[in-house]
Amino acid sequence: MAIFYNLLIGLLGSFIGVLPPGLINMYAAKISMKEGRKKGFLFSIGVCITVMLQTYIALIFARYIGKHPEIVSMLQKVALGIFISLTIYFIFIAKDTRRELRDRGEHSKKNRFFLGVFIAMLNLLPIPYWMYLGITFSAFGAFSFSQPELWIAVLASGLGTFASLALYVQFFRPKEQSRKLKLNMNYVIGIVTAIISVITLFKILREI
Repeated sequence: MAIFYNLLIGLLGSFIGVLPPGLINMYAAKISMKEGRKKGFLFSIGVCITVMLQTYIALIFARYIGKHPEIVSMLQKVALGIFISLTIYFIFIAKDTRRELRDRGEHSKKNRFFLGVFIAMLNLLPIPYWMYLGITFSAFGAFSFSQPELWIAVLASGLGTFASLALYVQFFRPKEQSRKLKLNMNYVIGIVTAIISVITLFKILREI
């Protein structure tokens, strides 16, 4: 039963986490539109490889934290700094997702897999996201950090990510939707990280 829970959480957690429009989704759709679905899927596979690595790292940290609750306070302060930095980045620095993505030359078209790996590496949100999911669901007895359940969750996170990106590759066309997409998703992500920063700050202040 633990394997089933880990599989379900891995699939749904990654699918829902990647589904909202963002830089990675827009890249996948743009590549599919300009260079074909094959290149779009190749880019998505590169993203999935990185996401699985990030998920594994996050769950290892989550398992360690579960065994050492005394370090939670320190990690809350580190997390506060990370979320504040992410808030600043997504609101003030990150590229507006409403703008058209430009090609980076002919050379980039030949290495869409590695481009997917690189773009996904720039997105660090899966690490705190999966740490949160792992710790939360394990507290309810619905997630296991033992083997092979942990690897099932890691593989499922890759499959869920690919399924979400595949929807963009297969059906979404940026040019057709450009007039409808009026919201910069980086602002949305920035607002979410800002809210998390405020909540984390209140938790730290209450413990002082």
